[in-house]
Amino acid sequence: MLRRYILHTTNKFVNCRHVSQSMLQSTVDEKSGIATVTMNKPPVNSLNLEFLDEINTQLNKLQKDKIRGMILTSGLQKVFCAGLDITEFYNPNPDRLAKFWTVLQDTWLSLYMASFPTVAVINGHSPAGGCLFAMSCDYRVMVGPKYTIGLNETKLGIVAPKWFQDTMVAVIGQRKAEVSLTTGKMYTTDEALQVGLVDESLPDSDSALKKGTQFLNNFQRISPWAFKMTKDISRQPTIQWLIDNKQKDLDFVLKFMQSPEVQKSLGLYLQSLKK
Repeated sequence: MLRRYILHTTNKFVNCRHVSQSMLQSTVDEKSGIATVTMNKPPVNSLNLEFLDEINTQLNKLQKDKIRGMILTSGLQKVFCAGLDITEFYNPNPDRLAKFWTVLQDTWLSLYMASFPTVAVINGHSPAGGCLFAMSCDYRVMVGPKYTIGLNETKLGIVAPKWFQDTMVAVIGQRKAEVSLTTGKMYTTDEALQVGLVDESLPDSDSALKKGTQFLNNFQRISPWAFKMTKDISRQPTIQWLIDNKQKDLDFVLKFMQSPEVQKSLGLYLQSLKK
């Protein structure tokens, strides 16, 4: 499963300012004010502590730069984001695990409540944390038909945290989310479109990026303040539990992830990847 994928190296943005590189490539179109943030962490954009910290730093920088919108996508073939790096949980150092989870909490809050409109251009498979990142954006355009997306934690023998679950409920509704979460359902592009997990489906990455830009252009004549206030009111109920219970959430993860049952499940899963 963990194959090494080839990076897309073609620069599709001509009149753009390069903001950063390394695991993230970020460009801002000077005319439209739209940033494109491309995840480039082979082989599968797995989210470890350092990568999450870089993503959160970049989100905060873009907010200070007062951009008009952001597209989040992948520079890898076949994978948008494979989710949280399982090695952060297997035989973990407790201090690093605590820092990892705290940075994950902060990164989700930064993305979910971004002051600018966001689009996920899902140009590859997007399980677990990758699905969370996609759902956290304001709009989702997925390349089809062969890729999949979903919160599949139960199939790994672990549990999606409450705020992962709340994010899915906010997107597809209580009943569909409950069935998806308990079964670890991975949706094809067409299935995701049908249940409302994604908003549009396109046949290739180029057309998906164009569609994402078209969506963001809808906000050119909308007051950024009005957009932000409306988004805050709409999304506040989803984030409130985590805001009120960050330490409780962290304590649960530290206890749960280090339990013998979970460590055994993670060990078996990692062994299966090696095979």
